[in-house]
Amino acid sequence: MEAGGGGAEEEQVMSEVHLGCPPHFSGLHISHFSFSSRPLGPSGDNDGVGGGGSELAAATSGSFRSDCHLLTIQHGVTSSLKSVGLQVWKAALLLGDFVLHKSFSSSNFDGVTAIETGAGTGLVGLALARVARRIFVTDRGTDILDNCVANVHINSGMLKFDEAKVCVRELDWKTSWPPPVGTHVPSNPSRYIWSTSEVEEAEKATVLFAADVIYSDDLTDLFFGTVKKLMSCGAKKVLYSLEKRYNFSLDELDVVANGYAHFRSFFTAQDGHGDPIDGYGPGFVGKQIDPAEIPQYIREYERGKDLELWKIMYSPDQKQQ
Repeated sequence: MEAGGGGAEEEQVMSEVHLGCPPHFSGLHISHFSFSSRPLGPSGDNDGVGGGGSELAAATSGSFRSDCHLLTIQHGVTSSLKSVGLQVWKAALLLGDFVLHKSFSSSNFDGVTAIETGAGTGLVGLALARVARRIFVTDRGTDILDNCVANVHINSGMLKFDEAKVCVRELDWKTSWPPPVGTHVPSNPSRYIWSTSEVEEAEKATVLFAADVIYSDDLTDLFFGTVKKLMSCGAKKVLYSLEKRYNFSLDELDVVANGYAHFRSFFTAQDGHGDPIDGYGPGFVGKQIDPAEIPQYIREYERGKDLELWKIMYSPDQKQQ
């Protein structure tokens, strides 16, 4: 997601996922993320079969076993804060694991229409494209959207999905929903503008995804404003949002989760029985999903223990506690 702001000499940031990439690499880099239909065991093997390095090497050579797949992601090794969507972040990989787990263990996402907001490289949408009927991959900024299109093209053959089912479109939270509509001209920068029929189709989506899109309170306000309008129209929707990334704050001289408290203020948290845990929420209710209950399928990352996955619903009758 584009965080916005900044000048020509902006400080560069690097995702922890890219620490093994070539240092001082300029331009876009290709990374391979391998997974199979069987989750990793405690040793890092798929049910004890094979090792990550050998399986990835076999997959890259084209001689891998039938249930091994590659997500091949083009990304920046570093970026400015306003272009962090050019990088792969750990939250997207964990949310990708959640999508893969649902697709391998159930039919919950089979044939769905879905929207990924603040999609960045589009990794979550690509994982879903294997089983979805239609996925709208959305973000802001031509460079980020161009990279999403490249990733759709790179992965459609290996993951065996029709590129036409993945629709890359600009969704600027400052303009909320519905987005501006216009005529698609492939050679024109407006190629990411929505058509009227696409807006209508997106409103029929039943699932929304957002991974690591919160950077500031202002951005959180815009995010929930857009999500509220999306979830108020068309089909009933559920939002899976994965947040809480810690950074060192120069203002506080401490490691903090920027924007997390404000993010949490937008919804009432409920326990597994539907009872409120805390009192927030102008209409949003959320249930936390324990990441430990989501098996790891994607090999090439360390989860850590900081990220939180929330299943969020919008209920206009929900009262502020």
